[in-house]
Amino acid sequence: MGEYVTNYIQANWIQVSITIGIAVTYIFLDRFSKPLIEDGADQGNFKSTAVGNAVAIARGITALFGSLILVIVWGVDLGSLLLFATTAITLLGVALFASWSLLSNITAFFILLIHPSFKRRNFVRVFDVDNYVEGYIADVTLFNTHLITENREIVVYPNNLMLGRPTMINPRDRLNGVGKIVATKL
Repeated sequence: MGEYVTNYIQANWIQVSITIGIAVTYIFLDRFSKPLIEDGADQGNFKSTAVGNAVAIARGITALFGSLILVIVWGVDLGSLLLFATTAITLLGVALFASWSLLSNITAFFILLIHPSFKRRNFVRVFDVDNYVEGYIADVTLFNTHLITENREIVVYPNNLMLGRPTMINPRDRLNGVGKIVATKL
């Protein structure tokens, strides 16, 4: 058995070396990105569940890219892999960044988590054409941001809309929580 393993490693030493290198890189990236995500969440005063979700998704994305590299290294047909990769990238691009996609909320979650303006307990006003919603940021989850209005109402607002709409951070005056903007004469 030991001789078989030795012969296999000698015959495929390049692939084995690259596989070990990818494993070490994955561990390094995991150790490097986790504190970075935790610091961003701590600065924003977000709950530990948000940190756990962010770390799990970052690990999954890193593992996916590492697996794709390993598939190439170990000799999967490049033509088929290229077709699969371009299809997957197109689908992921649409899924992660299209405003109507649920996965775009996860992308926005990462941005909100590390963005310094979207801290917990900040007061925000989000404009949507001539309507608005405002409140204190209570929490950011994978899909939604929870805002608490002055009247203690909870508004659940999608993350992708929070980033895609004009937003005022800590405005001087407060309106009514949710409503329609009325034009005033100057």
